[in-house]
Amino acid sequence: MKHDTRTGDRGETSLLGGGCVTKNDPRIEACGQVDELNTLLGWCGCAVEAPVPAAGRLEPIQRDLFSIGSELACEPGKVPPRGPLIGAEQVGRLETWLDEATRSCAPTSHFVLPGGCESAARLHMARACCRRAERAVVTLNGVAAVRPEVMAYLNRLSDLLFAWARQANQENGVAETQWTPT
Repeated sequence: MKHDTRTGDRGETSLLGGGCVTKNDPRIEACGQVDELNTLLGWCGCAVEAPVPAAGRLEPIQRDLFSIGSELACEPGKVPPRGPLIGAEQVGRLETWLDEATRSCAPTSHFVLPGGCESAARLHMARACCRRAERAVVTLNGVAAVRPEVMAYLNRLSDLLFAWARQANQENGVAETQWTPT
């Protein structure tokens, strides 16, 4: 497989299943945001270590994000050629992990400033990137239907990344900084 197909030199790119769109098409924007999130999760994996549960759970999420990207990159109405579609099972898995992470941290009734230890700061960055990817997918859904499971997955994932960031700080003995209005 060649890395430089040169097909995008005129600002267009191919969709899976045929068809061509401009590189600023909402479908390509959504794919790009999901790809950026996936890459950022790989970077998180370089800093997140046990006992933080995220350490062993980032790779399955990355695989799911490839499935989402594949689905988003398809022509409308077509099914991706590889990989399973994200469904209730994958969303449920994130919900289970979110419940576990939430139970392990002290309840919070305030906003938390992103940061803390290295792994928490990266997870907070991934959370913000996930929210941006979610917005891009919602924008795409305004012009071309996106399955609700994809949007639910990204919504749960951003919540989970926040909980894991809190968990990473807790496991590393780093206190959260509460936001207080000035």
